[in-house]
Amino acid sequence: MKRELLITFSAFFFMSFTAFAGVYTGESNEKTVTVSEYKVDITGDGKKDLIYVKGMPYEEGAQFLKKIFLKIRASNGEIYKIDLEGGYDPATIYKDLNHDSVKDIFISIPTGGSGGLSNYFLYSLRDFQVANLTVPEALEVSSQFEEGYKASIKIEETGQSYSFDLSDRKDDYERLGLYQNGKLNEPTELMILPFGLLEPVKVKKGLYGLKGSQRINGAYNADGIANLESSWLYENGKWKLLSAEVKPLKAQ
Repeated sequence: MKRELLITFSAFFFMSFTAFAGVYTGESNEKTVTVSEYKVDITGDGKKDLIYVKGMPYEEGAQFLKKIFLKIRASNGEIYKIDLEGGYDPATIYKDLNHDSVKDIFISIPTGGSGGLSNYFLYSLRDFQVANLTVPEALEVSSQFEEGYKASIKIEETGQSYSFDLSDRKDDYERLGLYQNGKLNEPTELMILPFGLLEPVKVKKGLYGLKGSQRINGAYNADGIANLESSWLYENGKWKLLSAEVKPLKAQ
């Protein structure tokens, strides 16, 4: 009976020891590079913690990092690891985004794709407890091209609607087969991208939140029509949309 209890306890200890974002004691044998390091108090005890951004290159000399993670040497003597997505040139910003008087870790990681997109992450380590605060979801937008080289969108969260006159692109759209003599060949949606930019800014009464920008494209990625800008505030454990606005791009 004692032997069975010992085995059960050992298994539970091992699982707890290796849990995601828990105390970290070592790295794999794969080659890692240190992208950056900062000294910031992110636990709230008044002492600076050492935060490393590390990555594993896809191959020798490659800029793309197939694995990226945070390694944190906290002031309590413990080491924490937080796994992130792969990508290029990860960057961190330290701001109090959940308004608990302790700085959080905001991370942006460009994907390197043609749309200029990035992955974003937000973590807290207050009182030495790792918490994933997440970031806002991109706004949901319904869209369509319309007869006569026009288009319209509707922001589902707010009900705001916008229309666009795209007649200056008619030659391109006719060549692509999207229109024929101004008549839409088939129902077609616009391209609403995820956040191309998300960054901490002061949004309300001196409080930090996030400002995001999503590109609205027409028939292809280079066919930019407008930017959808939004601002967000973290309240009661979730992100609250403060404002959303569509800003048409200036004609080339």
